[in-house]
Amino acid sequence: MASSHHPTPSQRPIQFTRTPASIINDAKGIIETSCMAHDDVVKTVLPQEATFANVMLPLVKSEHALKLESHILQFYQHVSMDKEIRDASAEAEKLINEYEIETAMREDLYHLVDAVASRNEKLDTESTLLLGKKHREEIQQSLGQLSIQFRKNLNEARVEMWFPPQQLEGYPEDVLSGLEKGTGDNEGKLLMTSDFPHFLAAIKYVENAETRKRFQLAYENKCVNNLPILKEIVMLRDEAARLLGYPDHATFRLEEKMAKKPETVNIFLADLRSRLIAGGRKDLEALKVLKKSEMESRGETFDGHYFVWDNQFYGQLLLEREYCVDQQKIAEYFSLENTIKGMLKIFENLFGLVFVEIAGDERSKFAKSGNGTSLVWHEDVQLFCVWDSEDEGGGFLGYLYLDLYSRKNKYSNASNWNLQPGFVRENRTRHYPSTVLVCAFSKPTATKPTLLQHGEVVTLFHELGHGIHDLVAKTHYARFHGTMTVIDFGEAPSQMLENGCWTPAILKFLSRHYSTLSDECFKAWEEQADSALPPAETIPNEMIESLIRAKNVNGTLFQLRVLHPSVLDMMIHQPESHEALGKMDFSEQYNKIRKELTGMDGPEVLGEGWQWGHGDGNMGHLVGDYDAGLYGSKVFADDMFQSVFAKDPMDAKEGRRYRHAVLGKGGAQDEMKTLTDFLGREPKPDAFFRDLGIA
Repeated sequence: MASSHHPTPSQRPIQFTRTPASIINDAKGIIETSCMAHDDVVKTVLPQEATFANVMLPLVKSEHALKLESHILQFYQHVSMDKEIRDASAEAEKLINEYEIETAMREDLYHLVDAVASRNEKLDTESTLLLGKKHREEIQQSLGQLSIQFRKNLNEARVEMWFPPQQLEGYPEDVLSGLEKGTGDNEGKLLMTSDFPHFLAAIKYVENAETRKRFQLAYENKCVNNLPILKEIVMLRDEAARLLGYPDHATFRLEEKMAKKPETVNIFLADLRSRLIAGGRKDLEALKVLKKSEMESRGETFDGHYFVWDNQFYGQLLLEREYCVDQQKIAEYFSLENTIKGMLKIFENLFGLVFVEIAGDERSKFAKSGNGTSLVWHEDVQLFCVWDSEDEGGGFLGYLYLDLYSRKNKYSNASNWNLQPGFVRENRTRHYPSTVLVCAFSKPTATKPTLLQHGEVVTLFHELGHGIHDLVAKTHYARFHGTMTVIDFGEAPSQMLENGCWTPAILKFLSRHYSTLSDECFKAWEEQADSALPPAETIPNEMIESLIRAKNVNGTLFQLRVLHPSVLDMMIHQPESHEALGKMDFSEQYNKIRKELTGMDGPEVLGEGWQWGHGDGNMGHLVGDYDAGLYGSKVFADDMFQSVFAKDPMDAKEGRRYRHAVLGKGGAQDEMKTLTDFLGREPKPDAFFRDLGIA
């Protein structure tokens, strides 16, 4: 990352100074302004006079103004420490969605947009795409209010559990030492929660099977209040699709995605399933053998069952025993702060970027109020100015925020959020984007930094990749900016980038043993080290080789687990009839599909029926934009990586080409054209299957 030698950008960073009252007032204000703009178009333009210039451009101007404020107002609910602010933010999102529903149902606007569509004006590619999507939106309803409640429940869901330390044997010590200690009835116990970081570490490392089961059940049942909401959303989607003349919601939604029709998705899923099942069962049998051996070594009897809560634990044990992959040792080379710095340097080199952190007293120069603390919503948040490198023109690109540490009531899954999109204003100047990476890592201590397991490094690279997509896109309209592509392509750019985390060059570049970061860190390492020799400064070659060799161990079983929500997604959005959908039990199907695909047992084999878990209540993607779109984009990602970057994932020439040909386009043209132009041919699934060893 460069030092701060760039001029102050013409566009200041966002001010995070809202109060509960101002959030609601600002939401009402932007709604009123947008409504007036729409009314003005209707009053001043007759259908026979409707053109792209006098109808669409005013609507676009109104949409841009709405997006500039709405994304921020709705973001507070996911990160604020203040419950009143979170509630106000959720209410603001509800108000905005209600307004968008009303707007989508306005016949007067529909007739104008329809008239423009009928005129068949000669427009540029992005404007043609805009008109088509706007025309489609005017005849569909939004289900925003229910989606807001679903996500709010998911954000705030938290099951608390107290455990005596002996029931947590195997749990990472650096996390365990920071847990809250109980008093009174919980004297001598430690507080654990259903938050994803606690859940993942527990089912991966805790030796006690009953503890792992307790975590699994807590995680899958933390959002049972979302079950009726999901059912209502899916029922309304199906009803709306049928009213519009479609046989089901999947057909309606896929029409504007890359797949175009459900048959394409179903054939792909069936083909993937047929290729994976045999390998998945082979993976499962190997894990059962390991479980039997491990249990017998402790004098226990193996009953033949391999449970859902066994999979991460024995999968990790297999990596350690047969492939010498010790995730705890690997994590010592990937401290969060150093890894983030390395990732930003990679993106600087690959895409021609410069990241300049705005910290300390420097923030006051950027704040309109002169108060630097107003530039972030929490003291832990980092803020960066992002620029083009000199050979890319040296221009300003936007702002990147990093909110990396866990807090109570904060969104707990790693994710990227657009705070403000980029677009071209009426005067042809550019409004620049602001994007944020939200994670929930444990905070470092004075003697030990936050250490990342390899899977967390991959996730971080992936989500930061979304942020880069957000920053370098150069679209005319906000609705196509950055990651705002069709859903079945949206993950592909970041999935392509994360492949680099399996290459020696990038792993070496990102790594640095935490003991070398400071004297305090060295002393902390020395106190618990099992060797008198100091560790290598960067990750040793043999560790990398073991990690890469084990990349696809249980890979087919993993892909069957990925397939699980995709199959459920298509099942509930392509029912035989509306009546059949009403009778469908989503939780039962969720558990049955997982069992059918993976072969792993749940409590149903213990006589507890299929209602033991309600993981469908946690599927936030299904109530967002991923409905009928969970079948994935990894095929596209692997094709791009293997065809272009496999030889050298840090090839700056190809990186610049990828930046401009793929990331820069956003959703401003047909995504299949974007992909085909970059590859020089139509995409193929060969690389995806080859990577899994089932070509």
